[in-house]
Amino acid sequence: MSGLATGARPAELPRDSSFLPDAARRFLAVGGFPGVYAVGETAALGGRRLALFCSVRCPGEIILQTYDLALALRSAGLTVVGGFHAPMERECLDLLLRGRQPVVVCPARSIDGMRLPGAWRTPLSEVRLLVLSPFAPEQRRVTARLAKDRNRFVAALADEVLVAYAAPGGRLEQLCREVVAQGKPSLTLASAANRHLVELGARAVTPESFGARGAAGADVAG
Repeated sequence: MSGLATGARPAELPRDSSFLPDAARRFLAVGGFPGVYAVGETAALGGRRLALFCSVRCPGEIILQTYDLALALRSAGLTVVGGFHAPMERECLDLLLRGRQPVVVCPARSIDGMRLPGAWRTPLSEVRLLVLSPFAPEQRRVTARLAKDRNRFVAALADEVLVAYAAPGGRLEQLCREVVAQGKPSLTLASAANRHLVELGARAVTPESFGARGAAGADVAG
């Protein structure tokens, strides 16, 4: 844990590492990534994994639902994976880190030497937080290209993908389209603002759907 104060000292792991799901290994191979860099124990990636995304700007109704979603996920028994870069995603991360469920954070940059927030210290020591990145040490600045690759990596790590809100025509809508085309379960919050995602093939759910059953048992919102 000494790396928390002065910057992360990640472990470099090969892309065929057994803790990575098959989809993540394929993503790394196709993208030419030799492996991943990790801070924390890879055991945090165990269990059923839900990727969480939200656009930078979203309607007020979605904001309220997403707060409720984060609270529900704390008791759903799922590992929540995300970049946690957009404002609403960061709010979710703050709530999730106060819970007990595992969280995997994937920055859109190298984590070599990255200063990690003090609030991450306890969940890292409790083996319920993993910081994971496919980006080489020299890739220290977030760019649109790295963010796009990061989002695809997050989706590849997950069993299911939940897009709380995606701005029409934006990068997250395109990601949702890709996820649906791959046959991976894609979810979105039930709202008229997400009608375009439902039309793409995402399944509309409510925060209340994420009880003890988790995402796999989430009900379709009527």
